[in-house]
Amino acid sequence: MLTQKIRTKENKQSYGFLRWSENSHIEQREITSFISIGRDTENIITLDDPCISRRHCRIQKKENEGFILQDMDSRNGTFLNNNRVIKALLKNNDRIQIGNKEFTFSFERFDNHWHIHTKSKNPDWNQQLETLSNMAKSNMPVLITGPSGTGKEMLAKLIHRYSHRSKNPMISINCSALSESLIESEFFGHVKGSYTGALNSRKGAFMAAKGGSLFLDEIGDLPLHLQPKLLRALEYQEIKAVGSDYVTKTDVRIIAATHQSLAAKVAQNTFRSDLYFRLHVLSLSPPHLRDRMEDFDDLLHFFCNEYNISFSPKAIGLLKQHPWPGNIRELKNTVARAKALFSGTVVATDKIKQLLYTPILTMEKQTEAFKALQMPVIKKIEKDLIIKAMTLHSGNQKKVAAELQLPKSTLSEKIRKYDINPKEYKN
Repeated sequence: MLTQKIRTKENKQSYGFLRWSENSHIEQREITSFISIGRDTENIITLDDPCISRRHCRIQKKENEGFILQDMDSRNGTFLNNNRVIKALLKNNDRIQIGNKEFTFSFERFDNHWHIHTKSKNPDWNQQLETLSNMAKSNMPVLITGPSGTGKEMLAKLIHRYSHRSKNPMISINCSALSESLIESEFFGHVKGSYTGALNSRKGAFMAAKGGSLFLDEIGDLPLHLQPKLLRALEYQEIKAVGSDYVTKTDVRIIAATHQSLAAKVAQNTFRSDLYFRLHVLSLSPPHLRDRMEDFDDLLHFFCNEYNISFSPKAIGLLKQHPWPGNIRELKNTVARAKALFSGTVVATDKIKQLLYTPILTMEKQTEAFKALQMPVIKKIEKDLIIKAMTLHSGNQKKVAAELQLPKSTLSEKIRKYDINPKEYKN
């Protein structure tokens, strides 16, 4: 590859930040005057990578010019947006590759609100989060499944933000918030006069997100008759606007999310299996807050800093006893409510009852719901779902548990209960 010198227009932004992934979380450093990068410990950023030179490159802030990336005669070169460079003026969200490490340059400080979602003290969830960086670099579809309020949209934004598509838009569509008559137009656009009220032509989300990411929230609510059209758009990367005879090529990365079990909807014939498999290439499954209480103190501390409010130790103890049916969203709203009601004070135990809403299901209703699950018909459906998932994943119980959103211990218990032999489903 030829080394090239890239010249760009002047960019006189006052602040510059460099961020990169390190041990499953995001590191960030402000460039006040210059930053040097290399293997040598005298560099400001030291990286243990044999593909990186001792003094590999530097970024310098020059008054009236901007932030300049300079290769320091490195052995393997410095790359800017996949082009090898000697010297170049940096632009917002430029990607710098040296050795096996990729950095992102930005004029804005990395928001800690994102950072709270990139690591966890819960081993199972942190294991998933460790794949986030590589997942972001891929173009494959991502399916995010989990209860409401667990941060699925934030994860989608993180995936987009750290992808090579981050310079282009991420467009979000909530599939449950649109009427069936409008959702096709929202996806694919329409031409003038294609239906009553279509006074002008309009491009849909696929074209608006060109070069970027399309986030399909609550994909489980997508009407069945529209699923083949979405499947075609994903498989052939082409769409046809409502009322148009012409096919248009698309370039988007799909990120979908749902609080429902799509595997169960497939079994009930309310979601197409081919679309499900097309979406379910990469996946994340954020757990209930009550299942990752190791992170509770960090999350509470973060939201308390955001709203400038604090809780007494005993009050925090009471908060930890709450089941948090609304998950992280409920915790954030609780802290916001504390700020509105008790600003300027330390929230004590006697205030907690005012802050927490009664869980949606009372204990009596939970008992009734549990009894209903023992009905023979429900048992049959549950067993069939496990068998379908076992067939799909060749008896891999870890994947089956993730698919059905069950703790592995619960799945093992149900396998024994229904006398299912996982070995029968191995290839």
